[in-house]
Amino acid sequence: MNLTSNLIESCRAQFPALKRQENGQPVVFFDGPAGTQVPICVPEAMTNYLLGCNSNLHGQFGTSAESDELLIQCHQAHANFVNAGSGNEIAFGQNMTSLTFAFSRALAKTWNQGDEILVTALDHDANIAPWMLAAADAGVNVQFVDFRPDDLMLDMEDLQNKLNHRTRLVAVGCASNATGGINPIKRITEMAHSVDAHVFLDAVHYGPHGLIDVAEWDCDFLVCSNYKFFGPHLGMLWGRPELMEPLSPYKVRPASNNIPDKWMTGTQSHESIVGGMACIDYLAGIGKTISDNNKLNRRESLKIAFEAIVEYERVLSAKLIDGLSAIEGLQIIGIQDKAQITERFPTFSIRHEGIPSEQLARELGQQGIYVWNGNYYAFEFSTRMGFEPDGMVRIGLVHYNTMDEIERLIETLEAIVSREATQ
Repeated sequence: MNLTSNLIESCRAQFPALKRQENGQPVVFFDGPAGTQVPICVPEAMTNYLLGCNSNLHGQFGTSAESDELLIQCHQAHANFVNAGSGNEIAFGQNMTSLTFAFSRALAKTWNQGDEILVTALDHDANIAPWMLAAADAGVNVQFVDFRPDDLMLDMEDLQNKLNHRTRLVAVGCASNATGGINPIKRITEMAHSVDAHVFLDAVHYGPHGLIDVAEWDCDFLVCSNYKFFGPHLGMLWGRPELMEPLSPYKVRPASNNIPDKWMTGTQSHESIVGGMACIDYLAGIGKTISDNNKLNRRESLKIAFEAIVEYERVLSAKLIDGLSAIEGLQIIGIQDKAQITERFPTFSIRHEGIPSEQLARELGQQGIYVWNGNYYAFEFSTRMGFEPDGMVRIGLVHYNTMDEIERLIETLEAIVSREATQ
């Protein structure tokens, strides 16, 4: 099962932003890791909610009752997305960062002085700083798990060496938003659980590229953000009920003490939550189209969709590696051996020996090719690599990107590099 050219065009037709032009050319959106574009079903669902049944919850009238029912459906859709057992296991928030700060403060109450937690030098700072601050408040030691110098993948030997009977938590990203490298999550979870440590997963960068499966991974907590997988600005938190229920988050006194409500401070953005369900159902729709079976349930459809997305994105990655590798003076950060292509997602950070990253991103942007520059909040990684303050240029592909767009990127990069060399 794969994404045919017709299906890719069908997907692209659902994204109004892809019709944008700059200087007479279609814009190429390679900025997905910072936030993907959205299919039309997402704003439609949000608008329909706001215009049709906009209300706070648990009221004794029609629009409130409709909102109650719709939110139950949304919790279940997100449970399907991560393969949780129940919609009650899903809590929503503004984004992954806000949820992690709030959750870390609650979890830190269970730690004692002398305990340790592990974070990684590859992670987005939203999965580092909250834990460092919570650890400081609790008098707990923080250790960094390093990355391998050759392919910049997580150093599993270093993780093994730093795990011990004092370790209470391993906070790790499912995939790096700087290198695109995919971490061996199930193995990490097994290692952490062998010393009775909990595992907190940041699946933000994993969400648009692979099938999240908290049951298969056997993790304890997981966060991700819908705006990274074709949805609105919204974050979600999952945790094992038996671990989430005893914790005491900071909340107002009248708020419920039951999950998931006690984790959702104040009135949520109901329209964003509804839009979050729409983006999940967009992805599930890809699976139903591929299988030609509308009777599949949401989880079955998502599995088929992501199998096809993974396969297609590996083809894109191979083409991009070939093109970037041929440009003189250009460095690919992370895996560039196509024999390891199954260990990475199509997120590529690059640097050029003679062109500052900001300049390179700006010149690409002027040609209608949108990429990011900087450290993308992978601050620890960028610092250890010696890339600060210039940072990197990040080219992030998702399934709505095409081979033709990669060819245009490579041609434009070659022209920029050639022009700089003659000046």
